[in-house]
Amino acid sequence: MSVRDVVPQRREDPDSEVVAAMDLLGQRWVLRIVWELEPGSLGFLELRRRMGNCSSSVLATRLAQLVEKGIARKLPDKQYELTPRGEALGRALWPVWDWAAG
Repeated sequence: MSVRDVVPQRREDPDSEVVAAMDLLGQRWVLRIVWELEPGSLGFLELRRRMGNCSSSVLATRLAQLVEKGIARKLPDKQYELTPRGEALGRALWPVWDWAAG
């Protein structure tokens, strides 16, 4: 039995949910935002400070995309936090972060 026998066939549909997720997550700063929000909510300025050389306009755009996709939400006090869907994404990324830590 080969890996191809147990791994589902990839869909060629460019509009599939998996392709859309990879396109979103592959954008610069998206995973870093998830990483920074994973422990808890942050305001825009604190998040911007933690992001180093990410511009305010790019951060605002990425946050808007994450809110639109239901991964993050903006609270009434203008803080951002992960939604349950975003928290699940954060948990799914822990093996990557463990791998990167060595």
